[in-house]
Amino acid sequence: MAGRGRAGGTNVVSVADPAANVVAALRAAMDGLDPARVVGGVLGLAGSGAERAGLMAGEAWRSAGLPGRPSVVADVLVAFAGATTEPDGAVLLSGTGAVAARIAEWEVVQVADGHGWLLGDEGSGVWIGRAAVSAALMALDGRGGPTVLVDGLAPLGTSADAIVSAVYARIAESGPAWLGTLAPLADQVARAGDQVAGAILDDAARRLTATARTLGRHGGPLVLAGSLLTEPTELARRVWAELGDDTRPITARDGAAGAAALALRAAFPSAELHRRVIGESA
Repeated sequence: MAGRGRAGGTNVVSVADPAANVVAALRAAMDGLDPARVVGGVLGLAGSGAERAGLMAGEAWRSAGLPGRPSVVADVLVAFAGATTEPDGAVLLSGTGAVAARIAEWEVVQVADGHGWLLGDEGSGVWIGRAAVSAALMALDGRGGPTVLVDGLAPLGTSADAIVSAVYARIAESGPAWLGTLAPLADQVARAGDQVAGAILDDAARRLTATARTLGRHGGPLVLAGSLLTEPTELARRVWAELGDDTRPITARDGAAGAAALALRAAFPSAELHRRVIGESA
């Protein structure tokens, strides 16, 4: 790979300034490279509102000084292409958001959830973070059982009022995606045996697998994508247990390589090139 760049999230629903993050990632990836040599691009973006995402991506592409216009696809398709050269299958993603999708001939043909932090994304990092804060508040005011989550949220405040004020302030500053930064706390506390946090992750795992099963039988692999399912998290362990043996799950690898593979497929329809880009064994 000639270059790589990293930046913040790009979900047009839950991130405060997704366009700036796209521009930052593109500029970092192109550092030291000639933009004139770029012949195409694929951006895999999360979030509801495809038209908004497309407009944002086009503006970001131009702001980064790149020629032409990129193809904008769903992040689930990029995750799928980065994990397998098979044209059909499904994706279950849990990161900041959560969604499942069925893929047929490199097209997203069915989607379940992915409705954003307020209306869906069940089992996502934001969903888990919000549930963790709610559980801590319930413990503090006597509506729920004791949980170590209260101690974990101490940097935000030691009273319910202080925690509520801090959370709303962080969301106003950084967008609802900030709640996803609390998901690792819930994961860590659940791994240590906290029953309240464990119940949150059990619920998240059940909701995620139910979303995936909504797609029905699809043939091909089920790709588990998103940081909460590709890292060795407690949530990932519970999702694998919920899935059981009736699926063909594989873990997503490099989304950037998946986007590059899709761009290559548009110019040179070759499974071998795709395999080399994503590092898949023949």
